[in-house]
Amino acid sequence: MCGICGEIRFDGERVAAARVERMADVMASRGPDGAGVVVRGHVGFGHRRLKIIDLSESSAQPFVDTALGLTLVFNGCIYNYAELRAELERLGYSFASHGDTEVILKAWHAWGPAAVPRLLGMFAFVLHERDSGRTVLVRDRFGIKPLYLAQDGRCLRFASSLPALLAAGGIDTTIDRVALHHYMSWHAVVPAPRTILEGVRKLPPATLRIVEADGSSTDETYWRQDFERTVEDMERPADAWRDLILETLRVAVRRRMVADVPVGVLLSGGVDSSLIVGLLAEEGQRDLATYSIGFEAAHGESGDEFVYSDLIAEHYGTNHHKIVVPSSEMRANLPAAIAAMSEPMVSYDNIGFFLLSREVAKTIKVVQSGQGADEVFGGYHWYPPLAAANDPLDTYADAFFDRDHTRLAQHLNPDYLAERDESRAFVQAHFALPGADDPVDKALRLDTGVMLVDDPVKRVDNMTMAWGLEARVPFLDHELVELAGRIPATHKLADGGKGVLKQVAREVVPAAVIDRPKGYFPVPALKYIEGPYLEMVGDALSSQAARERSLFQPAYLEQLMAAPAEHITKLRGSELWQVALLEMWLQTRGV
Repeated sequence: MCGICGEIRFDGERVAAARVERMADVMASRGPDGAGVVVRGHVGFGHRRLKIIDLSESSAQPFVDTALGLTLVFNGCIYNYAELRAELERLGYSFASHGDTEVILKAWHAWGPAAVPRLLGMFAFVLHERDSGRTVLVRDRFGIKPLYLAQDGRCLRFASSLPALLAAGGIDTTIDRVALHHYMSWHAVVPAPRTILEGVRKLPPATLRIVEADGSSTDETYWRQDFERTVEDMERPADAWRDLILETLRVAVRRRMVADVPVGVLLSGGVDSSLIVGLLAEEGQRDLATYSIGFEAAHGESGDEFVYSDLIAEHYGTNHHKIVVPSSEMRANLPAAIAAMSEPMVSYDNIGFFLLSREVAKTIKVVQSGQGADEVFGGYHWYPPLAAANDPLDTYADAFFDRDHTRLAQHLNPDYLAERDESRAFVQAHFALPGADDPVDKALRLDTGVMLVDDPVKRVDNMTMAWGLEARVPFLDHELVELAGRIPATHKLADGGKGVLKQVAREVVPAAVIDRPKGYFPVPALKYIEGPYLEMVGDALSSQAARERSLFQPAYLEQLMAAPAEHITKLRGSELWQVALLEMWLQTRGV
C-alpha cells in the first residue's frame, strides 16, 4: 500500500520535479518506507512506499523498465502476482524484482488492457508508455484504492489523495453544488467522478482510462456486478449456498495473507470480523494479532463492544490488543483525523479507525478488515422493506437519505443549492440500469458499487493510511461478490439479514457473536454533541471563513447549536456534526 502521484503535460512544457515532490510529500504517511520521483520531459511520476511485498529496493517506485519503455506507479496489492509472474516467465519475460509492481508492468506489456481483469486484488496504478506517449490509469473493481484527478487542457495530475493535488496548486476549489447535494442528502456519499471541489475528480471504480499524448481519453469499465440467475441458482437450497460461500470466503481470506510481513485482523466483535479470525484459525494461524477499540459512554449509550471481541479473542487464543480511548484524547485527535480525510466523511467510525490504526501501526503493517459484508450479503435495515416495496426508490430514499430536497432548500444557502434533486435522480438512474430486476438487488448493487466505495471503503483507506497501515477487505474479493450476486434475495434477508453469511458463520464461530444485535462503531460523544465538542463545532461554524463562505442558512445553524441532540438523522447521525465536519474539512484544506 502506498501513495502515488504525477503530472502529464499536453502543452509541450516540462514537468517541474518540485511540484511532483510536493504532492508526494503530502502522502508521506501512506508510504513511510521510501520515496521516489522520476521526471522525463512532459511526464513526472512520484511515489511513497510502504514495504509489504519484496522488502528490498528492487521494487522501489516509480518503477521504470527502459527496455520496454514503461514507467509505473502503483498503490495496492495484487494477490495472484506469483501466478501471473510464472505465466509471464513462461512467455519469456525476466524480472529484476520479487514483488507485484513489476508483474503489473510486464503484464501490461504482454496483454495490454486484457491484463487488468486478470489482476486479483486492490489497486490503483498509472502507467506511461514512452513510445506511444499514452498514459494508462486504472482503479480496482470496488475502488478500494483511491485515484484523484485534476485535468485541464494543459496537463493531467493524479494522486492517491485529494490534498496532494491541492499541494500542486492551480486547483479550482469552488464548491461542486451537485456533490454538496449528495453530501447533505446521502450521508456524505459523493459518487465518482465528483468530489466536493469542482476542480478535482476521481476515477470511477473498475475503470481503465487511456489518455493519449494530446490529452484526449477513452474509458473502459472492465467489470460489473451481475445479479442475473440461472434456474439452478433459483432452486439451490440455502445450505448449498452456505457451502459455496464458505469455500469461496476461505479462498478470499487466504489470498489476503500474501505478504512478506505479518498480517493481523481488526476485530470489532461482529459477525464479519469474527468470521475472518475464525477462518484464519482454521488455516492454522497461531498468535494472530487482533485489535479492538472502545470509547467512553455518553447519555447512557455504550462506547464499546468489547464483550464480543473479547469472546472471539479468547475462543481462538489470539494475541489481542484492546484499546480504550478517553473522551479527552478523542477530542484532541479529531483535527488530525479530519486532516486525514481526502474528502469530508461524517461517519463516527472515522475517529475510531484513525486512533485504532495509530495503535495497530505500532506493532504491525497489514490487517484484514470486515468492510463490505453488509452491502454484499444484505445486512442493513433498509433491505427487507424493499422486498415488498411498491416504489423501491421511495423506500430506499426514505430509509437512507438524511433529508429530502425540500428540507435541503431550507438548510443550504440558495447559492449552493442544486437546481434539482440530484441525489434522488442519481439513485433513480442507477436503479433503472439493466441486470438487477429485484428491488433488493437494485439496492445491493447501488450500495456495493457506489455507497460502499465512497463511505466505508474510503474511510478505512484514509484512516489506516494516515499511519502507514494496509487494510485488506476479503468480503470484497470480486469472485466472492460475483457468487453472492447469484444468491436470491430471500436467502440474504433471512435470519434478520445476512442470512447466508450467518449460516456460514455458524460453521466457524461461536453462536453468541452471530445472534447478537447488529452493532455499529459506537462513538456517543459525536452523536450527542456537548461540552468541548459543542465549542469545537461552534468555533468552526462562527469563524470568519465560515461566515464568508456562508454554506448554510443562519436560522438552521441556530437550531442545531441550540439543541444538537434533537437533530439526529435516520442513520443515527448528528446533523450538527454533518455541517460542522464539512466546514472544518474545508478550513483544514485551506479552501
